[in-house]
Amino acid sequence: MACVLVLGSFAESLITFRGAMMQAMVEAGHQVFACAPNAPKATRNALQKIGVVYQDIDIDRTGIKPLHDLRSIIRMVKVFKKIKPDVFFGYTIKPVIYGSIAARVAGVPAIYSMISGLGYAFSKTSFRSRVVGIIAQRLYGFALNFNKKVFFQNPDNMHLFLQMGLLKGQEKTVLVNGSGVNINFFQATSFPPSLSFLLIARLLKDKGIYEYVEAARIIKQTHPEVKFRLVGFIDNNPSAISEQDLNGWVEEGIIEFLGYLHDVRPAIEDSSVYVLPSYHEGTPHSVLQAMAMGRPIITTDTSGCRETVNDGENGFLIPVKEVPALVESIEQFIRQPVLIESMGLASRRIAEQKYDVDKVNAVILKTMALI
Repeated sequence: MACVLVLGSFAESLITFRGAMMQAMVEAGHQVFACAPNAPKATRNALQKIGVVYQDIDIDRTGIKPLHDLRSIIRMVKVFKKIKPDVFFGYTIKPVIYGSIAARVAGVPAIYSMISGLGYAFSKTSFRSRVVGIIAQRLYGFALNFNKKVFFQNPDNMHLFLQMGLLKGQEKTVLVNGSGVNINFFQATSFPPSLSFLLIARLLKDKGIYEYVEAARIIKQTHPEVKFRLVGFIDNNPSAISEQDLNGWVEEGIIEFLGYLHDVRPAIEDSSVYVLPSYHEGTPHSVLQAMAMGRPIITTDTSGCRETVNDGENGFLIPVKEVPALVESIEQFIRQPVLIESMGLASRRIAEQKYDVDKVNAVILKTMALI
């Protein structure tokens, strides 16, 4: 039996993205600790239910604040030394970088990380992001040296890290099909009677929110009956959309905003087509959920997203930031509604064959010698 410590920067993601993985570890006979900042009671209860012990750790999810981040590393080292894990697993930027460093200092024998996306640090959309990117890349190069293996959710990100020298040698890399999706929990459902489109995401510019809204505005000029829904929350990320813009879109009648949902299944069930015009991803979990529920997908031909869609089979791939291409893809479903059912069936089939969470987790646990 091994003691495993899993570190994330957003507490709810411990269940949403890593819950099935940790449950598989527990079922394999291992002791599992989950760490993140400020987990709500519902998350703590959900972790306890699957046999995982929660430990609060202070991490500021965004930005680089040297003194605060150094204090976070020191606190991590103390927690790690107290728990004495045999295996450390970090995901998202700060848990990967600072968690790997702390695990090394604390003497954790086996350190693993998952690169679940590039994020703001690689966006290069402003002077600040370029500076943050340079710092983050150097920290990645330092911290990943301590890892036995690094998991990637798409080949583009893996090749970028290798090309930039952030990882020394491909033998350290393991490619997995995203975080996987529970195909029993997210089951295929019938389509709603009226045509509707849905986007679920943190409300960041990089998720293609503005392109989605602009496409909705154009479509509603000729098809006012078509619904466009948005699920998510405004993050404290530098690339977050403004609350003023969001309220304006709702008042204008362009979108229906459903807020943050703990269970997104009803929203997906009430949609005809799932849309994610993101600029970059690891592998978008919301797309996998929509695919498992039998929905066609419109997404961008970019890292992480392109792997989920066979263009013309289970949806359409469009260029990044190209509103006309997004409008054209939406119009194809309006003109040919028969595509919705056929492409939705294809999405479900791909989810079962490629993204079943049990298959994905088997690769991760086998790599970490936990099964």
